[in-house]
Amino acid sequence: MRITVMTADEQIVSLDVDSHESVENVKALLEVETQVPLQQQQLLYNGREIRNDEKLSAVGVKDEDLIMMVSDAASSASTKDLGFNPDGSAVNPGAFQQQLRRDSNMMGQLYQNDPELAQAILGSDPNKLQDLLRLRHRQRSELRRRQEDELALLYADPFDVEAQKKIEEAIRQKGIDENWEAALEHNPEGFARVVMLYVDMEVNGVPLKAFVDTGAQSTIISKSCAERCGLLRLLDQRYKGIAHGVGQSEILGRIHVAPIKIGNIFYPCSFLVLDSPNMEFLFGLDMLRKHQCIIDLKESVLRVGGGEVSVPFLHEKDLPSRFLDEDRHKQASSSGAVATSGATDKNSNMPTSGQGSGGTRGNVTQGPAFEAKVAKLVELGFGREAVIQALKLFDGNEEQAAGFLFGG
Repeated sequence: MRITVMTADEQIVSLDVDSHESVENVKALLEVETQVPLQQQQLLYNGREIRNDEKLSAVGVKDEDLIMMVSDAASSASTKDLGFNPDGSAVNPGAFQQQLRRDSNMMGQLYQNDPELAQAILGSDPNKLQDLLRLRHRQRSELRRRQEDELALLYADPFDVEAQKKIEEAIRQKGIDENWEAALEHNPEGFARVVMLYVDMEVNGVPLKAFVDTGAQSTIISKSCAERCGLLRLLDQRYKGIAHGVGQSEILGRIHVAPIKIGNIFYPCSFLVLDSPNMEFLFGLDMLRKHQCIIDLKESVLRVGGGEVSVPFLHEKDLPSRFLDEDRHKQASSSGAVATSGATDKNSNMPTSGQGSGGTRGNVTQGPAFEAKVAKLVELGFGREAVIQALKLFDGNEEQAAGFLFGG
């Protein structure tokens, strides 16, 4: 089996040893590799010093495990700081992080084999690192337990029904484990957290970080953000409604046009205003289409105006921690994604889009509210039949129908 030994001076040594090798023989190999005399070496496994007369298998050392080596010259405090608790967490997570951060080779290996752990080591949240170390410890313990169970099944009665069930489950779990290992080897980035797409933007002269969401039908701004940007005075409350998602949020109204600055160019933008504390500004599909935006994941940029300006997507380190709260983000995103599909027009009390409208879709051309919309659009100079067709096309949404008619 292969074990990795980290020395006090940040040297990494990989050794191929037998699982029943004595600790003393391992130290003799390390003396050749590190020039540290055997007598001065102390080997630590899971925070506990292992003695010369012990076997690696007896203390629980397995393939690919990490062992810390310190010499008598190193301080006992440092030795303790770099150890592990029985639950797998670091005794001193800060010292553990600093030790690994200084080793570029080790960090490179971690990014290849365990990118999630590498991100936690480079992050600023020690609690997250501790939780991940405990999780990895539980996973290793569970793997060892299954291996022991599989060994026991080899000697089980082949005619025992319960034993057969356990063998079947063991075979199924082995397939899952092999699939997981293959993914870890060939697709390790799949285990890392994916940061959502954000860009720097200015709304009415106020800088903010906009969440780019092609799954949201409309561009959305929170009430608090709109107030900070000085836009609440433009709020049209005739467009009140409800945004339905995993939960629901109140639509306070609509701001029909305000300037946004992307890169060094200004663009007109309209937004729905939501009473949602979980989301600040969501750049939705309506404005992405209007301004011919291209999401270039190869170059990691958002191209606006067909490419006249490009702004980079922000890295995780550039985002406030509240933007990385995945539970809140999912709630905000799910509400935003269907905000326009569940919104109800104040005048018609009907959904503005067929999505989520249930059985009311067929009644969009009936009632005095619909006739009022027709009359209002006819007053703008459009023919009655064209107006009716446009309203049918947009399920009674007066504003979208007007935009269609003006665009035609």
